[in-house]
This record gives sequence, structure tokens and C-alpha cells, in this order.
Amino acid sequence: MTRTMMRWAVAPLAVLALAACGDREAETPAGAPAATDETLAQIVDGGDLSTLDGVIEKAGLGTVLEGVGPYTVLAPVNAAFTGDVAEQADAAAAAAMIRAHILPGAVTRADIAKALDADADGKVEMRTMDDGLVTFSRDGTTIVATGPGGATARLTGEETAATNGVAQPIDGLLVAPAA
Repeated sequence: MTRTMMRWAVAPLAVLALAACGDREAETPAGAPAATDETLAQIVDGGDLSTLDGVIEKAGLGTVLEGVGPYTVLAPVNAAFTGDVAEQADAAAAAAMIRAHILPGAVTRADIAKALDADADGKVEMRTMDDGLVTFSRDGTTIVATGPGGATARLTGEETAATNGVAQPIDGLLVAPAA
């Protein structure tokens, strides 16, 4: 296991430890999104994440995103779903795609940027809920996520802190649902 992977393997534990330490607002680091009183399921319901919400419902994973967490959802915006990819996927394929876009723990852009700054190669890997790896890197000032098959997506829009994690909008699919 590389140093980078080891750092990201313990990151969710550190997040959980910090969350258990008193007043949430007093512990929000600079640059972190303000916490909402919504769950991840509520955040992806509608707006520019409505297609993702439909795939989550098809996969039967809505209750997971209503649960305790914490999770980080790399949330493809509507434009990321080209053609009829979302409609063509069956429940199993939709579930596999969603798991490939969920990271354990609440990871903010500030967390990712700090890890990238600390890594000599400028790349940080994190394991997803489907046991795949997402590699984060930078393209100028933009953070880019690369899926296991080489698909890339940029973190875009505003991240949102939920009661059970963080939603990170991305402009592409890291893993498309299997046909």
C-alpha cells in the first residue's frame, strides 16, 4: 500500500473522530462548505442532479443516502449523462455505477487540495464503495477525478455539506452503467 493510499485509508476515521468532538460549527475548517440540515438523498433530489437522483432510485440506493454516513458522493450533473445512459441501465448496473461514485467519509475540496499539496506526485488515490480507485489530480486550479478505467471528470459547481456527508458535483461519469 502506497503512502498516499494509506493516508486516504485513515482519512474517514479522522473525519469520524473530528465529528464526535463537540460543536459542529466551531469545528468547520476554513474553506469547508457550510453544513445544511439536508441528507445527501435530499441534496441530489432535483435541480442539476435530478438524473443522478433517478439512477439512485433505480438502483434502490436512496435509503443509503438518507442514512448515517458519512459519505462523499461524486455527483455527476445532468449534462454528464449523455444519450439515454440513465434510462438504459438496469437496477444492478445502476447500483454498480453509483457505488463507483461514492467515497467513504466526508471529503471536502479543501481536504483534497491539502492532500494534493502534500503529495510529491500531485496525485491522491481514494477507494470507492465498489472497491475501485479514484485518483485526484489538478489541471491548473481545477481538481480532476479519474476513474479506474481512465474516465475523467472535473469537480464543478458548489460542493454541499449534508448531515451525512458531502456532495461533490462533477462534470462527467467516472464509471458508466454497463449495458
